[in-house]
Amino acid sequence: MTVAQQIEATFREEHGRILAALISQFRDFELAEDALQDALLNALEHWKISGVPNNPGAWLLTVAKRRAVDRLRRQSTQDTYIESLEPTIVIEDEHVMNDSTPDDRLKLMFTCCHPSLNLEAQVALTLHTLGGLSTEEVARAFLVTPSTMAQRLARARRKIKNAGIPYRIPPDDLLPERLNALLATIYLIFNEGYCATSGDDLIRQDLCQEAIRLARILVRLMSTSAEAHGLLALMLLHDSRRETRTDADGNLILLEDQNRAKWDHAKITDGTAILDQALILYDPGPYQVQAAISALHAEAKTPDQTDWKQIVALYDSLMVMTPSPIIAVNRAVAIAMADSPDAGLFLLHRIQDADSYYPYHVACADLYRRLDQPQNAVTSYQKAIAMCNNKSERDYLEHRLEEMLKL
Repeated sequence: MTVAQQIEATFREEHGRILAALISQFRDFELAEDALQDALLNALEHWKISGVPNNPGAWLLTVAKRRAVDRLRRQSTQDTYIESLEPTIVIEDEHVMNDSTPDDRLKLMFTCCHPSLNLEAQVALTLHTLGGLSTEEVARAFLVTPSTMAQRLARARRKIKNAGIPYRIPPDDLLPERLNALLATIYLIFNEGYCATSGDDLIRQDLCQEAIRLARILVRLMSTSAEAHGLLALMLLHDSRRETRTDADGNLILLEDQNRAKWDHAKITDGTAILDQALILYDPGPYQVQAAISALHAEAKTPDQTDWKQIVALYDSLMVMTPSPIIAVNRAVAIAMADSPDAGLFLLHRIQDADSYYPYHVACADLYRRLDQPQNAVTSYQKAIAMCNNKSERDYLEHRLEEMLKL
């Protein structure tokens, strides 16, 4: 692994932890992000000469803190503040970064999800700051341009700073008003890890693991929240299939073709038990319904044993709770499996505002293929490929397209 690759890997693994620690100490998003960028540039130069340290994350945190202090020193009004900070800037490379529970990352997440920010800003800022997603990746998640997203992120940071939003886990009575944004953010972090929107790799394990870790902390913090339990169950059940979603060369393997014996059955057991705990709380919500759908897939020993009719019923419930083109597409696919490809395709064609949604064209292409309509399948595959930014998924679609072109 080259030095640049090591820095990128460290950034992915430690970004949220380092940035949260910096913001915890300096209470300034912009200063923290600039200091971390300074540390990364320093690492690129320093590690080429002296080699990668034993604990690269702690090394980056130490250097980033020093760079933050340097920046503050240049502001003459900060002299008193600097004197109070200097004694704490001592971390050796060998030390393991603190992983207290609840930790700085959860505090930062609650700060980003403050109700004074609109929901979109809350989710976007947390994805960028804690999830380590680039501005471009966050922009794709919200279907806006990178420049538009950069402006929204900057406004959100300024609002937190100017409004003096506290960096803390709020009192119990204020937790519910932050919950929806917090759950949405954790799930978006997981989804970006489970099926990356760009790059060569389909899966980013670091993001999957971070989302699950944060969800476990949230469940401990909000033990009576059925939806917090539901989200954790959902992610564990999805994650149980992670290792079988690609082959040794990184090629995509669809659910129906995966080796189910190699699914992580410990995660399936854990996820199912947590879902049962959620249901006992008698407060149904969309994450619990999605977890129930994932549990039905996990319970089926073969694709033919999947209870598609029950899955359709669960998607019917989701359409009532959170109607969206995404849910409508998934419901149509489930109906295609439970009834017939014709029935699913009929429903897909009735979905409004789905033409710009990449999975819509993937679903249409697959059903056309199953119906032996190669020309229509070719058109849909071509549309899907044009929208796909992930190499693994694009390779799979191009392979299917070649098959249809030969017919």
